[in-house]
Amino acid sequence: MTSAPRTPHSDADLRSQLETLATEAFRPELAEIDRLDTVEIARLMNGEDATVPAAVAERLPEIAAAVDAVAARMARGGRLVYAGAGTAGRLGVLDASECPPTFNTAPGQVVGLIAGGPPAMVTSVEGAEDSAELARADLDALALTAEDTVVGVSASGRTPYAVGAVAHARALGALTVGLACNPGSALAAAAEHPIEVVVGPELVTGSTRLKAGTAQKLVLNMLSTITMIRLGKTYGNLMVDVRASNEKLRARSRRIVALATGADDAEIERALAATDGEVKNAVLVLLAGVDGPAAARLLAESGGHLRAALASADG
Repeated sequence: MTSAPRTPHSDADLRSQLETLATEAFRPELAEIDRLDTVEIARLMNGEDATVPAAVAERLPEIAAAVDAVAARMARGGRLVYAGAGTAGRLGVLDASECPPTFNTAPGQVVGLIAGGPPAMVTSVEGAEDSAELARADLDALALTAEDTVVGVSASGRTPYAVGAVAHARALGALTVGLACNPGSALAAAAEHPIEVVVGPELVTGSTRLKAGTAQKLVLNMLSTITMIRLGKTYGNLMVDVRASNEKLRARSRRIVALATGADDAEIERALAATDGEVKNAVLVLLAGVDGPAAARLLAESGGHLRAALASADG
């Protein structure tokens, strides 16, 4: 898809918009950073990065409220959909792609949409981020419902693809979250749950893959991870829903069962064999003294929450 030809007037308008954004601000005190020793540049950059967690901390109440709302919808079968362009879109795709192996989410349960589609993961797709229409089409292809959640991600908070995705999702009755790195953004205004993590100007002017990208990654980590905790995808801090798809993860599965139960290697192997390698089921077999089919039934009745299944078995 190509964008409409830009006019001098539209270019001037965009430049005017960018000049008002904190993430685009020029820092004259860094104007000769290229003259510094490499270790000094690294020290400056590390100092900049260290400010990001504090900026995220200021938004914890908004993040928690969004998580609770997302988890409630996902518990009813809804999906979590990220939508963004460029770095923001790539971060959403990354977070979505890591949910199946970490939390054994079903295919399509967590989705990352990037303006321009898969090719945009590795290269720029001309005009894609400027198209709200493309965002609507991408969401319509998912047959979005009112049980779904759409998280628009944009450092500037003005990217038409992200804003368009949130506006369209909200019109369809879906839950919406707007994650931006500038105050008073259009993305936040469009979303039911605005999250604006204001990290300030970048070390390299306008390079929002730096502090803004780090902030977005931290928030997306929270949104997906805490949602999965709320959905019973962990037992304490153990990934009991991990999908053992390779040797490393199979070894991790055995270790998780050991940490959760204190069982010896032989007991763990028997429990995993009885549950087709399902970690959560194996833990229930060992802690509740039930067989594989009973463990599966108890977990199904408890909505996949291991603690609730254990309580039911004890009762």
